[in-house]
Amino acid sequence: MPLLWVLGEYAMLSKTKKTTKFLAAFGVLAVVVTAGIFAGCIGKGGGDTVTLTVAGSTTVLPIVQQCADAYMDKHDNWDIQVSGGGSSVGVRSAAEKTADIGMSSRDVKASEFAEWPSLEVHIIAADGLAVIVHNNNPVDSLSTDHIKKIYTGIITNWQEVGGANMPIVVVGRDSNSGTRASFEEIVLDKELPTSSMLEKNSNGAVKETVAQTPGAIGYVGLGYLDNSVTTVAVDDVIPTTGTVLDGSYPIARNLFVITNGEAKGPIKEFIDFMLSKEGQKIVKDEGFIPVGPTA
Repeated sequence: MPLLWVLGEYAMLSKTKKTTKFLAAFGVLAVVVTAGIFAGCIGKGGGDTVTLTVAGSTTVLPIVQQCADAYMDKHDNWDIQVSGGGSSVGVRSAAEKTADIGMSSRDVKASEFAEWPSLEVHIIAADGLAVIVHNNNPVDSLSTDHIKKIYTGIITNWQEVGGANMPIVVVGRDSNSGTRASFEEIVLDKELPTSSMLEKNSNGAVKETVAQTPGAIGYVGLGYLDNSVTTVAVDDVIPTTGTVLDGSYPIARNLFVITNGEAKGPIKEFIDFMLSKEGQKIVKDEGFIPVGPTA
């Protein structure tokens, strides 16, 4: 109701009537304005603002971030905040409730379950760990044993595995990384990597270092592969969705989100979305392997 109309009504009425009429009209105006503001604040999601925090694995992060963006597009009263830090950070964040959901690219350790028995693990995707080298490196295939010997410092020159006479620059992840934990468990049989390994805090940093260093070797999740690096066959098998699913590629793992206790309310709603057809299509689009239907 226009404010000028209300003032006109006020001027036309007697003193007693116009006071009553003005207050009534003003009350209607206030209700209309308030309702409009309230509706604008609620948006298409309806209800009060829902805030979720998610933290942990930089491998799982792009999946969760894209799912969060898609979910917030449908529910604009939701605010989902996603940050990295590594899988160990994800487990601890969920356990200590500094985040609503943790992300991990490795299994939760027995020691972590012992300390926080209420942790619940949810598989949202699968992944292969791709071994990568510089694009100018002629070595395009390595055995699991070769990779183990490179990462434990026994093989130190590319010439030893059919390459050029060039020192090997070993690149890996930091100690908080679930990607590193999975790689060391599968490939190194839990042996420690060489002390000369360059430790990087994300998949992206590993890929960038390898892309810029002719003698480098590294490992990243499938979703991080692009033409800036060369993917090496492991035991004569190239990492793909198909070779991970059929078990022929030897370096594979699951990707998880973690909650403290049973997922309920908004936490369950968001995890259910990640496991829905739309969420699993995002997993596939990000270069990872769905664990549920995508269509």
